[in-house]
Order: sequence, then structure tokens, then C-alpha cells
Amino acid sequence: MGGSGNHSARVIGIDASRAFALQPTGTETYSFQVIRALLGLASHSFRLYFRTPPPDDLFPGAEIRVIPFPRLWTHVRLSWEMALRPPDLLFVPAHVLPPVHPPRSLVTVHDLGYRYFPRTHTRFQRVYLDLTTRWNARAAAHILADSETTRSDLTAFYGIPLEKVTVAHPGYDPSLAPVRDPEVLAAVRARYGIPGDYFLYLGTLQPRKNLHRLVMAFARLSTRSVLVLAGRQGWLSESLFAWVRRLGLEKRVLFPGYIPAEDRAPLLSGARAFVFPSLYEGFGLPVLEAQACGCPVICSSTSSLPEVAGDGALLVPPDDVAALADAMARLEADPDLRRELIERGLANLRRFSWERCARTVLQVMDTLLEGP
Repeated sequence: MGGSGNHSARVIGIDASRAFALQPTGTETYSFQVIRALLGLASHSFRLYFRTPPPDDLFPGAEIRVIPFPRLWTHVRLSWEMALRPPDLLFVPAHVLPPVHPPRSLVTVHDLGYRYFPRTHTRFQRVYLDLTTRWNARAAAHILADSETTRSDLTAFYGIPLEKVTVAHPGYDPSLAPVRDPEVLAAVRARYGIPGDYFLYLGTLQPRKNLHRLVMAFARLSTRSVLVLAGRQGWLSESLFAWVRRLGLEKRVLFPGYIPAEDRAPLLSGARAFVFPSLYEGFGLPVLEAQACGCPVICSSTSSLPEVAGDGALLVPPDDVAALADAMARLEADPDLRRELIERGLANLRRFSWERCARTVLQVMDTLLEGP
């Protein structure tokens, strides 16, 4: 059992408003998984706050508090709840700390990419992210960061002392595993109209992911493979489609849209390589997902990605189109390198699990509860 028994009467509140979604992105996945892992470990009482009712039995053992409110849920409704019935500690895994909160408060900051690449966000997003991150960092009793990169960024940009920030690496979905059944692999290719061999990107289509350069690198390859850019459309994705048309690659660069959970493992397993040239990542969960499916990885040599990928990826500078094209060509031509990267990737995964993440979070919670 994690947690200390002498605090079993303490109530830990968690903002779970982002803990389930029909098409979850990284922060929603983090929120869901870390809450589930905490419930499996701890001897504390957990009270989860939702805006709308969650599916039954999704969070066993927790007290569920549904507090509907049309707008400004965090700032008004959750604050009101904190004023009326404050828990002993409030944890916000994927959003912003409410203005009214208990003195013992813990918040996760996922990344500060908007400070490095402001043009990859709308003006509203930049201002909102800056204000909320600054508020979270100053107002919380302690901060969790997904990576050492984010931890040092909090100090560099907001002057937060390093001792106020604890790194808790996220885990990955343990149900992901290599799919080797040729019929399953062929079926997923057919479902998404992929004619043969393919390079794969999986994630939101948005400027921060550096997909224009990935398309440029792919255009340099003399290959029969196609490039599959899978994921839901994000901000400015229209310019990416226009770029593909301008290069005359409509038949070789495919956009299958959002990939449901059940198709992710076969799609990753069947790819020549998973290519993730992101300009900035606070963690980079897709890298672990690709490694878990036995797919060789090419990713950026910047931000948290070397920390996450370990030695299980080819690392390239995200602004170097020639280096990216070279890495793709090498992986296509060299089966030994592919095998080596797959083995290293699978070994790298041992460093990460949601249970390990939750144990670190729980340790911080216990320290805060034991404090003055």
C-alpha cells in the first residue's frame, strides 16, 4: 500500500474534470491514468470533482462529486466548493488551480512550449497559458512536472525554486504491445486506405508538431512508402494540407484523422518508423507508445524528447530537414538498425509506469499533509 495509514482520514480532492473524454489528448490521458493509479495505491480518501457525471465504475473507491456549472466552472463553481467544503489537499492534474483553494495544493505543469515557440499558438492561447501557468506556479504549495525539461523551464521563466518542483514522469498504456498478426496489420491498413509500407506520425495536427518539415523531408526520399499523418486537426492544420498539395504529394501523404484506441497498436506496429519531429514537448507520450508497439522511433533531439526516448530512438534536430530525411532513409534501408532500435525502445519502457508516477505523486501529497 502506498501512502501512510495515519493519514487515512484525510480527504484528498482532485479536479477530475479532464479525466475522461471521447477523444482524449495527452493531458486528459495523464489525468485519467494518474487518478486511476492513485486510487489503486493509496490509503487516503479521494474526492473527485466533475463537471458532468463520469461513466459508472471508472474510478472505483473514490467519492464522486458532480458539480455542474455552465461557464467558468473552475473559477466560480470549483472555487465555491473549495470555500464550502475544502478537502485537506487539492490536486489539479490537467488544468488550472481555482482562485479559492486549500493551502495544501498540488498542480501538474505539463509544458512551457508556448514560451519557446509562441507562433505555434494563437494569441489568446499564449496569453491564457502564460497567465494560468504563472498562477499555478505561484499559488500551488508544490508543483509536479512531467520532465526535468519542464522543471528547469519553470525556474527559468517564472523564477520558481527547483525545490518547489518534483518530476513525476508519466507512464504509458500497458495494454499496448507489438502486433505481429499479418491479418490484423493488413486489416488496419485497409481501414485507413494505406496501400503498403508507411512512415507514421500520430498526434494532433498543429504547428508545434513541425509537420511541414516532416513532409519536406519525406518529399526528398526515393521510396515507395507513404507518409501517414494521423490525428485530429488542430490549429492551422489547413496550411499543412495546402503544403502537401503544393508539393504534389496528395497520393503519398495520407490524413486518416483521429485513430481510436483499439487501432493504435496495430497501426504503430506495422509502420516502418514512427516519426515525431516536434519543436517542443513537455514529455512526448507518443514516443513511449511507439516503443511499446515495437516500432522504431525517430524524434527531435530537443526539449524532453531525449529524456523520454532514452537510447531507443534516432534523434535529429527538428529544424534540419536533411537530417530527418536521412534518418528515415536509414531506417527504411537497414533492418538491423530497425531491430536494434526496437529492442532498445522496449528496454527503455521499463523506466516508465503509471504506478511509479502515482507513487511519486503520493509521496509529495504525504509530505504536504505532514507539513505545518
